[in-house]
Amino acid sequence: MDLKLKIWRQKNANDKGKMVDYPISNVSPDMSFLEMLDVLNNELIEKGESPVSFDHDCREGICGSCSLYINGEAHGPDRLITSCQLHMRTFKDGETIVIEPWRAKAFPVIKDLVVDRSAFDRIQHAGGFISVNTSGNTIDANTIPIEKADADDAFMAATCIGCGACVASCKNSSAMLFVGAKVSQFALLPQGQVEATDRVLNMVKQMDEEGFGNCTNTGACEVECPKGISLENIARMNREYLSASFKG
Repeated sequence: MDLKLKIWRQKNANDKGKMVDYPISNVSPDMSFLEMLDVLNNELIEKGESPVSFDHDCREGICGSCSLYINGEAHGPDRLITSCQLHMRTFKDGETIVIEPWRAKAFPVIKDLVVDRSAFDRIQHAGGFISVNTSGNTIDANTIPIEKADADDAFMAATCIGCGACVASCKNSSAMLFVGAKVSQFALLPQGQVEATDRVLNMVKQMDEEGFGNCTNTGACEVECPKGISLENIARMNREYLSASFKG
């Protein structure tokens, strides 16, 4: 396959940045998208040019690092996958592929396709945890009866990998699907009830302070989420927030 890549290049956070064209030839349809970028970078290095910076780690759809906006879609044109799971057979020979970083005020560009997603970490630190008694009187979590439907919903919410595709897909750069998932995974379980009130208030407050926009129920976040996190988690977070607000 011969392709034309249009890639966002930005030297640092203060640089204006621009799209740069890169032709690439002999791309195997069986390559992953990141392997194709590896080939491009090898060619650039051999030419004495600066390689394209992009985030990656596990390359197995687990870590959420490979956050790329490909042809106007978070993680590319396929569904329920991350960028590292996208294969070049998805594209056609001779196609032009536009590759950009996440576009959100709360995710400032560090370099090229790499953005700072530490805002998610700060939201998680604000309340995404539970207290555990480690004094020797701990109780095995498996001895606490939990409705299967609640357990399934909690596990589904916990599959969120924090990649930020929801933010990148939202016209308002809202992080409510991410926060909703992190609130839900604890709100549905008895272990999460101790900090339930403080958790949702603190996490929503931190989300607002980070500069994320509001949700207007467009639904793009759910469509583009590689783990298929449901909008129901946003509704649950709103209910938890309303209840916590009345409790003070």
